[in-house]
Amino acid sequence: MNRFAVFFCVVAVVGGAVTLAALNLNTALGSPWHVPPYVVSLVGKYLCYAILALAVDLVWGFGGILSLGHAAFFALGGYAMGMYLMRQIAGRGVYGNPVLPDFMVFLNWKELPWYWHGFDNPIFAGLMVVAVPGLLALVFGWLAFRSRVSGVYLSIITQALTYALLLAFFRNDMGFGGNNGLTDFKDILSYPLQADATRAGLLVVTASVLAFSLMLAYAIVASRFGKVLIAVRDAESRTRFLGYRPENYKLFVWVVSAIMAGIGGALYVPQVGIINPSEFSPANSIEAVIWVAVGGRGTLVGAVLGAVLVSGGKTWLTGALPEIWLFALGALFILVTLFLPAGIIGAFRRAPAPLPAPEPAE
Repeated sequence: MNRFAVFFCVVAVVGGAVTLAALNLNTALGSPWHVPPYVVSLVGKYLCYAILALAVDLVWGFGGILSLGHAAFFALGGYAMGMYLMRQIAGRGVYGNPVLPDFMVFLNWKELPWYWHGFDNPIFAGLMVVAVPGLLALVFGWLAFRSRVSGVYLSIITQALTYALLLAFFRNDMGFGGNNGLTDFKDILSYPLQADATRAGLLVVTASVLAFSLMLAYAIVASRFGKVLIAVRDAESRTRFLGYRPENYKLFVWVVSAIMAGIGGALYVPQVGIINPSEFSPANSIEAVIWVAVGGRGTLVGAVLGAVLVSGGKTWLTGALPEIWLFALGALFILVTLFLPAGIIGAFRRAPAPLPAPEPAE
């Protein structure tokens, strides 16, 4: 990883998103250059996955923290955005209730729960997108890192965390739509979600957030803080002996990563049109780890590349041969582990320099 790779990735992501949005809006429907709306939403979804992969790479690739529960932070950010979008319906649902979402009317709720208040305000909703994953990460990380839980034990605990949230959000009495989750969104900031211009705008915003997250992550790992973080990853006991507090470094990067994942989840929801408890599934967290492994752990750019490539392959394969997708994903992880332990980017970075051409004989 170097600044030129990060700069190239930022330009490619933002430039590609702007180009797709422009082709979607400014070309005729029958033109070969026209980009269908579903492609715009699909690419936007991939970029949200890339933000999640970047968050995982930040803690795993540079902090040595293998998280199998980052989907929890992604889903919590998504639910915060979903609650805001549900409040925007405001009486236009099937039951026409001016305050309660349709699922609450169906379940015979009499009043809006206290934790739903304020989500009709976009600023408050945006703060919750950041605060809820960040606060959960702060509490969880403080307890875990202060107790010096690490390695496989920490990975198991993170997976247990996301599974516990999965079970909790499945319950109808939690007030989050139960198994069906939150859906039937109509507007975001008074713009209709089904409009091509809104979809294109969301794509550009997502690309910009990904670019900013990439630059922020690079600034963290390239700083003195990042060098100590890498030392903690490689030799935590020795770093502690030198007078550093590894738990503080881990906690900071863990919270930043959780907030990053939550923002990715918030951008994901309006582009796919639904958020339900399946987003908490531990399998989603494991898939995010596979994205990072495929692209290149500890490279940042590789995490983005891995998320886009694997997600694109999943879309194609689940359409062509849906019954073998999980087997293909497992095989991909095994092959990468055996033959590309440093991922795609790592393989290029470590490739030997070509031998000089032999001089002609005299």
